[in-house]
Amino acid sequence: MENNKTLLDQWREMAYNENVDKNRLQALWVDYFQKEKEIYQQLLQNPDEEVKGTVKELAEKYNIDIMTMTGFLDGINDSLKIANPIETMDEETVVSLGFDKERLYKNMVAAEADWLYNLEEWNNIYDETTRKTFYREQKISGTVVKEAKIYPNDPCPCGSGKKYKKCCGKNK
Repeated sequence: MENNKTLLDQWREMAYNENVDKNRLQALWVDYFQKEKEIYQQLLQNPDEEVKGTVKELAEKYNIDIMTMTGFLDGINDSLKIANPIETMDEETVVSLGFDKERLYKNMVAAEADWLYNLEEWNNIYDETTRKTFYREQKISGTVVKEAKIYPNDPCPCGSGKKYKKCCGKNK
């Protein structure tokens, strides 16, 4: 491994490399998602416990390699109560997995990671109604509503009764 590249750079270069054989890349992600799921299953069993340690210690704790741990830290960072310094971390950097439960659930929904937001462990944290509410809130927050286009001969939206081009659209 090159010392001048951060762990995050190395992970992203490996995981998002367009020049690598597609089957190898797919195998990497299938393996990663399985390990990620197992870590989340453990974390969600004690959702209020803050798991801390160096990147290397956490990789050992969850029985994964440093690169997979780096990917996990990259993925969970937006859901943490306090973000980790993922851009600059190395194997000896102390990191925290103290996550905000609602934010984590919604981020899993946003990522369309159904294998994560449907984990059985969520049942002990939030009831079905709460999970459905969070799901809906997240889906709505990501929906972009385009304003209806107003054409010159349409009635003006200000309610004057005039055509748009003769009213509010006059100077456009």
